[in-house]
Amino acid sequence: MAPTEVLAQQLFLNLTQLLEPFGIRVGYLAQSTSPAEREVLLGALERGSITVLVGTHALLDKSVCFKKLGLAIVDEQHKFGVAQRAKLRQKAGAAAHFLVMTATPIPRTLAMTLYGDMDISVIAEKPGGRTPVKTLWFREEERRAVHSWMDSVLGEKAQAFVICPWVDTNAGPSVKNATTHYEALRKEFPHRRIALLHGRMKAAEKNAAMRAFSEGRYDILVSTVLVEVGVDVPRARFMIIENAEKFGLAQLHQLRGRIGRGGGEAYCILFSGADAPETSERLDAFIATESGFEIAEMDLAQRGAGELHGQRQHGMPQLKIGDLARDMKIMLKAKEEAREILRKDPLFSQPANRSLRKLMSGRFGAIKESGA
Repeated sequence: MAPTEVLAQQLFLNLTQLLEPFGIRVGYLAQSTSPAEREVLLGALERGSITVLVGTHALLDKSVCFKKLGLAIVDEQHKFGVAQRAKLRQKAGAAAHFLVMTATPIPRTLAMTLYGDMDISVIAEKPGGRTPVKTLWFREEERRAVHSWMDSVLGEKAQAFVICPWVDTNAGPSVKNATTHYEALRKEFPHRRIALLHGRMKAAEKNAAMRAFSEGRYDILVSTVLVEVGVDVPRARFMIIENAEKFGLAQLHQLRGRIGRGGGEAYCILFSGADAPETSERLDAFIATESGFEIAEMDLAQRGAGELHGQRQHGMPQLKIGDLARDMKIMLKAKEEAREILRKDPLFSQPANRSLRKLMSGRFGAIKESGA
């Protein structure tokens, strides 16, 4: 399950190329799937003749039934709500494996990891051939120099993203919106091919614009956060993020990940005139690291972890001791110790664990001898 059709289609094409030579049939389901195609697809899925199904939120519909679902994967899981992930997990069932993936774990995920609900694997290194993206912060008075720099990079047969926080707005001249900024850039760079992408466009228009940019038919793509996930353009090496203070740390990290994917120097430019100390601290911290986990820890410290067993995704939970942002290392150590005790003495029957047995019985009820 992927959060956008652009990403779902990309995954579908890649998996089809990888798996169909081995006789593994891959299906695709989204809101744009026609009723006739949907009926044929769901019938094949229920019979088991489709082995892998790729799709968007459409996979959560009650009509989607698997013959025997053994693995459910959520890509870019931070783009889904708690209830949506739970719904897919229920569809998978207790016997199925459940995998969630993201480049920027949300704070709630970090908190759940500490409590054993999820095991975590970290891929810390970049794919081969990629260099770190250089991230810089500029003020409005430096715009002309930045635009000249972008134009010179484009002259090296590269491509660029220009990201705006809104489709359109009348918030003032200091706030960039995609539609107005697109027209301004077309006048400033008449020799460049420029495309526009935002969420109010029809699905066919969005897919056509993204496909044309991916194929190199445009030099600059002016967009909202629609390109935050699921966009792989190897020639994209320059990104300008307008009004960077309007974006969350996770969004900034995901957006920056769209460039430098094909090798060569890549540059992420933040434009922000905000002077608030918290804004400066956030942007400086973002510039200083490319680690998704470091950024998630910053987010955790600022927003809180939410409820560990509920649906609230921000605010600090009411722990009697400890601080999830400050004490993460010792909490991970405590988790390891707890697992070791459960492995060796699941009923807490050994003398050293009797106090734990008493504590657990008092909180959760008597421990039965047949199992913990």
